[in-house]
Amino acid sequence: MFENLEIFRMAQALATHAGARQSVVAQNIANADTPGYKALDVAPFEDLYQPATRSGGSASGRNDMFFGASVAKISFEPDGSPASPNGNSVSLENEMVKAVDVKRQHDQALAIYKSSMTILRASIGRR
Repeated sequence: MFENLEIFRMAQALATHAGARQSVVAQNIANADTPGYKALDVAPFEDLYQPATRSGGSASGRNDMFFGASVAKISFEPDGSPASPNGNSVSLENEMVKAVDVKRQHDQALAIYKSSMTILRASIGRR
């Protein structure tokens, strides 16, 4: 009964998404001076995570497109930033904002997991 709680799957998926996006942000920053480099971003979590009630997901109540997928299956797309004269489209200011958003997303995933564990422990009589 407790081995397949959707809240834990969602928290894991949110943390996985944050990790993938952090990797892309770091790659963009590392290539900020590379001529012709196009900045990438990951599709928003809301677009990837859709419970079965909204997307007609699998019988297990999860969207197999995202859950169980490796980080490599998360789609990377150009972020649409305008290019500089050398063809590079990385904006360090935008990447810093994305990095802060990724940290917030990861912290949110951890908070969801910790709160769910506290509720689960309280429901079985442990503190």
